[in-house]
Amino acid sequence: MSESSSALFAYDLVIVGGGGHVGLPLAIAFADRGASVLIQDISVTAVAAVNAGELPFVEPGAEPMLRAALAAGRIRASTNPAVVGQAEHVVVVIGTPVDEHLNPDPKAIPRALAQVTPFFRDGQLLVLRSTVYPGVTALVERMVDELGIDMPVAFCPERIAEHRAMEELFSLPQIVSARTDAGLKRAEALFGRLTSTLVPMLPEEAELAKLFTNTWRYIKFAAANQFYMMANDRGLDFERIRAGLTQDYPRAADLPGAGFAAGPCLFKDTMQLAAFSDNQFALGHSAMLVNEGLPLYLVSRLEDRFDLAEMTVGILGMAFKGGSDDIRSSLSYKLRRVLSFKAKAVLTTDPYVTVDPDLLPLEDVLTRSDLLIVATPHPQYRGLVVDKPVADVWNVLGGGVRV
Repeated sequence: MSESSSALFAYDLVIVGGGGHVGLPLAIAFADRGASVLIQDISVTAVAAVNAGELPFVEPGAEPMLRAALAAGRIRASTNPAVVGQAEHVVVVIGTPVDEHLNPDPKAIPRALAQVTPFFRDGQLLVLRSTVYPGVTALVERMVDELGIDMPVAFCPERIAEHRAMEELFSLPQIVSARTDAGLKRAEALFGRLTSTLVPMLPEEAELAKLFTNTWRYIKFAAANQFYMMANDRGLDFERIRAGLTQDYPRAADLPGAGFAAGPCLFKDTMQLAAFSDNQFALGHSAMLVNEGLPLYLVSRLEDRFDLAEMTVGILGMAFKGGSDDIRSSLSYKLRRVLSFKAKAVLTTDPYVTVDPDLLPLEDVLTRSDLLIVATPHPQYRGLVVDKPVADVWNVLGGGVRV
């Protein structure tokens, strides 16, 4: 894009859906690198928080950077979709959801874009950022063509982990893809402001690369969880075994510990890949059965040892990962649901989660419970000393506590 064309826009980029865990760190990162950034989001609460210099969720290091960007006038948030027309680059943070039957909806993104397409302008670059079902980039390209707008489409997938965003946005290689050379060069120029390592691909390659990445992690977690069940059923300490086999042995260094594999991406993207392969992805389906079945396994083993119907069970941690306040797709809630049918009472606590009115202070749960389950490996639980039985798949307390 020429300098004269760039001058037609008041902002460098707008992030549609930019008030969430993916879009907001990205907006802050670009603003930190000197870009002028708009955030467009339908959440009035998130927009108000951002404009007040407050993060709507936990992301270490992001809030001071947000406040600095606000003070410098490099970032602002709005619920008005019309602001999309003010920016040279339109970055869309809307993923492909799966329905109750675990089928992806490829048309979800074009439908969601309907509120902002009236404000698209010639000369903009449209960037899809969230994970999409393979072929969605091409679908959006056709949608833009039908609008008659000169607007290249790029797919540049998000690759960060929650709570590492403000480090990884600048350090990780960024995959960039577009159908045309001109679109690819513009995507490279945009993300080159964040990181020096860019990996160009075709859109279809990039779509699969993102799904392969998340599915590979999900399968590794499933292998660890299956190994845990095998060892535990024989009265053996999986964590001790894992520590021994990984010690100074690089070929096993990537074996993760056991624990709930959840969150908004891993399960969903594995199911998207299964749908893409016409449900012939036996490995992915097996991983789903193992990971989603871990809460049921824990309850079943606890039933073998305890009379749950006469016990109050306390669940420590309701977020989907340690150190997080994010409860999306958290298996802690599946565990609570199963226990609600088995136990006399179920109490829950979490030091970060603020959106669950049923949560109790940690001390209350520790005092009132007959049995505890560490469901999320929050750092606050490390070194916790209790005088009652604990199911600790994560081995947060140490000592290989088993169920």
